Amino acid sequence: MTDDLVRLANGVLWPGFLGTEAPEWLLDELRDGLAGVMYFSQNVGEGLPALSDEILRANPDALIGIDEEGGNVTRLESAAGSTLPGAAQLGIVDDVEATRASGAELARRVAAIGGNVVLGPVADVNTDPRNPVIGVRSFGSDQKLVARHVQAAVEGLQSTAVAACVKHFPGHGDTHTDSHHALPEISLGIEELERVHLEPFRAAVAAGVDAVMTAHIVVPAWGAEPATLNPRVLGLLRGWGFDGVIITDALDMAAIRETVGIGEGAARALAAGADLLCIGNPTNRGEATLPDQDRRDFLAARDGILAAVDDGSLSRERLAEAAGRVSRLAQTLSVRAETATPVDYDGSDIVRRAITGVTRDAEALAVVDARRRSTLAVDSASAYVAETLAADGHRVRVDVARTTIDEQDGALDAAVAADGLTVVLVDRPDTDDGQRALVERAALRDPDAVVVNVGLAARRPLPLALVEVGSASRIGAQAARDRLIGGSSRRADPSPDSAGAAD
Repeated sequence: MTDDLVRLANGVLWPGFLGTEAPEWLLDELRDGLAGVMYFSQNVGEGLPALSDEILRANPDALIGIDEEGGNVTRLESAAGSTLPGAAQLGIVDDVEATRASGAELARRVAAIGGNVVLGPVADVNTDPRNPVIGVRSFGSDQKLVARHVQAAVEGLQSTAVAACVKHFPGHGDTHTDSHHALPEISLGIEELERVHLEPFRAAVAAGVDAVMTAHIVVPAWGAEPATLNPRVLGLLRGWGFDGVIITDALDMAAIRETVGIGEGAARALAAGADLLCIGNPTNRGEATLPDQDRRDFLAARDGILAAVDDGSLSRERLAEAAGRVSRLAQTLSVRAETATPVDYDGSDIVRRAITGVTRDAEALAVVDARRRSTLAVDSASAYVAETLAADGHRVRVDVARTTIDEQDGALDAAVAADGLTVVLVDRPDTDDGQRALVERAALRDPDAVVVNVGLAARRPLPLALVEVGSASRIGAQAARDRLIGGSSRRADPSPDSAGAAD
């Protein structure tokens, strides 16, 4: 292979890496035209701005991306929880100016650490309440509401030197399978897909969005291949006039890695029309992660591209077209940087407007945290939500999927016996029978107890008073606590200025 072909392949690759310092292999590849890097939680530390500077010295045109949505999904504040509203909260408030301002504030925080691509907003219309991976990451279940807030979020994000990347095309909202672990299939008819699930993406394209991320989902009506590898699906975007960057969802997710593999997946995604290949988070393999997993995954993707060019299944022209789009985005962002302006923002007010339900005047809260386990994409069960809600009060974690009824009842009894108002913290009250049963047994022990729900709003009645939060975040938990605690015990709202640090 010629050096210029390797450099061309580098120009469409977007790897993650291990640690809080740039490994030498990564810096070498950046000097040789690597498109940029993706930051994940394990990369975030006090030295993040300096790390970004080092990456940009190696390649001044590097795209530095981060999965930062606010609400449930944060990398910059993964240690303590997001201090930005989540999409569902913004959808509940339904104030497009608030959403636009939230997008601008999110972009400001990302730019402050040297990033320039935000993987958001989520444009999925969450029509399946069982959805394990979207849920409150979506603005809602109505396509018109989702579309207007996606458009506002894109405008807010791109008012600064940051690119927005709407996801997950052509829509991940009607699934009940997590593509991190398997290959979901959407069996809806074409008419419903186009009317409901494509509308927010059309709105994003109309708003001038810089990038669109694909979904690893199969739509049988459009063929047997997942959207990321399907030229018919990706061709829809070009048919709408979108000439921005099509970014793949992570190629190390099981939907690709365990079907065609990272290398073949990379080549086939490019052949289908993708431009920038997100390789993924090298820690996703858990205990199976090797010390050089980041470089292994990167080389697997690049070797797959080079082999495909060599055997003719991927044309050099298509590879050059993709690399050219990625390069143009970098140039666009360098110009936009000169016109970015600061914004005034108060996310805590938006979150308070989104939360509904009862208020109390308790002196303390005794929290039973019964939320589902976290997924690879969403740290929904992170301890910071329960910690913020309980503060110095009693707190216990109960995994209803893995504990016995006796163990759960013991946790309930201890909470009822503790000082303060008993609170059952849930995130799937309609679709998780274990959570609902725990709430019902809590009501028998303490009819004055309260349920705090950080997932999709409950549609089925519960036997206890309810606070609907709409996000598993620190700022949401604090606002819920403020509704339940007396005025003298209230904490100050978390400061937006804390974003960007590993606190």
